[in-house]
Amino acid sequence: MFKTLKIESKPLAGFKLKTVAIVKGTIKLSRVGLGGLLLVGSQTVMGAPWDTKFFNPKPVEDDVILPMPCEGSMAFRKVLVPLDKPLDDLKVTLGSESGDLRYLEQAHPAFIAGSFTTDKPAPGRYYLMAKYELTELQYQAVMTESCPRPSMKLMSPQVSVSWFEAMQFSDKYNVWLRKNALEALPKEDKVPGFVRLPTEVEWEFAARGGNTVSPTDFRATTYPMADGMNKHVWFAGSQSSNGKLQVTGLLQPNSLGLHDMLGNADEMMFESFRFNKVDRFHGQAGGYVVRGGNYTTAEADMRTSWRQEQIYYRGAEPNRLRTSGFRLALVAPSLTSVDRGKVIEASWAKLGAGGDTPTGVAQAPGAATQAPAPTTVERLGSLLSGLKDDKLKNELETVRTELRASNQMRDEQRSLAIRSALQQGAFACSLLKREADFYEPLAKIYERDCSKTAGLDDSALGRCTKLKTVNDDRKKGLDLIVSIYSDGIVQAAGIYSADMIAPEVNVQKQQFEARKSTLTLTLNAYWTHLSGYLRTRQVTHSEWIAGCRAALN
Repeated sequence: MFKTLKIESKPLAGFKLKTVAIVKGTIKLSRVGLGGLLLVGSQTVMGAPWDTKFFNPKPVEDDVILPMPCEGSMAFRKVLVPLDKPLDDLKVTLGSESGDLRYLEQAHPAFIAGSFTTDKPAPGRYYLMAKYELTELQYQAVMTESCPRPSMKLMSPQVSVSWFEAMQFSDKYNVWLRKNALEALPKEDKVPGFVRLPTEVEWEFAARGGNTVSPTDFRATTYPMADGMNKHVWFAGSQSSNGKLQVTGLLQPNSLGLHDMLGNADEMMFESFRFNKVDRFHGQAGGYVVRGGNYTTAEADMRTSWRQEQIYYRGAEPNRLRTSGFRLALVAPSLTSVDRGKVIEASWAKLGAGGDTPTGVAQAPGAATQAPAPTTVERLGSLLSGLKDDKLKNELETVRTELRASNQMRDEQRSLAIRSALQQGAFACSLLKREADFYEPLAKIYERDCSKTAGLDDSALGRCTKLKTVNDDRKKGLDLIVSIYSDGIVQAAGIYSADMIAPEVNVQKQQFEARKSTLTLTLNAYWTHLSGYLRTRQVTHSEWIAGCRAALN
């Protein structure tokens, strides 16, 4: 038995007025639009948008904010991967080279790619990671029937939920977003993204700082903490958490702007646990994975590679731990359209099908262009098309697949080698600028004061002698750096072509920019000099010195 009651009020923007039911004397309300209704005593009022402190206590300019039910919000951070093609991925090393738990954390190669395409700061792709661990307030906004009242008491990470409840939260939040805030979701190929638990690779890449840290810092035990672990991590002991779960966002973030990636609550991952078998993961999929350590983890045990298995069920109930919570990743589907599928198929067909001989040696200027000879993979394909013996055809197809895999590994290793050469070239260019800046003023002073010794007294001659010694030493230093810089250009041009190098320049540039490194500027100068040499094969020391000096002025 129920009656309906219409609310006589003007709806706010984004809110659709609906009827409410009175069931057994209790008013029941549905949350609609981008907001919700709250009960205060016997009165019905509109829920106000959350204050920033309740969803983003430490806001920065490039945060990405998604709406939530009950006028709530969730903050995300972009994690850039400097590759822009759908089938491109970045090879990284995760895990640890030391420690006793190598069957859990042994260092291993992994691959990471972004979901969403971007042109800023350069062509690349990114995925998003929640800036904070999911709070009790955010959990209740999605999972409970009535809207929670924002308060600091609800700003601790939501723990004591099962992996299945974390998945259910993701599902309900996705459905709400699609019904109420579809335009707020980033899109790839016009397809909106979705939230889920992060994969281990997504989580660890982000936890280490991604491209915002140097390769050395990326491989360190934790991300850089110049002001000490106490400023970044809630760990066990009276000097830190004191055995209690803490409010999110109180401590400093990592270089990507992500808070509490280590400590406070450990975080549930999307995929099942597997043992590490030195060069690969074991074939058995077990329970779920938690990462990052928690407020009961000792300071000495805090590390980015920390990972443990947890069982899905404890007795007859889903496993709920007071130390485990989660944060969301925001990603996109891989096959977003038929056209995207065709692009990926064409890219896949080219994997490992490149030339078998070095192609970096350019032809002399003015020489006739020659058509490239068919590669071994292409010749095998031609042979296969004319074979009628199915057994032989299958054997040759296996050989061709193995050759493509080997070629693909070669291509990936070549990409890494080119990026290493670009790093060295950019660094050598910065050294060249420094040495030239030291030498040139000294040379001018010597030319002005000491080029003519006639009429100089003994004191002046002595100063000129010392100045010449210093000047000669600086000239030797400059000549050495010029030689190293020139050798790097000539050697790179002798191995790689401009077509090979150009894509890696984009990757390396993004990595430098993510670290806010001035090497971005000298990389531009180095690439100008290298590409010019590839065209002309002319060594121009004076132009290269001037270019490196101008890059940082």
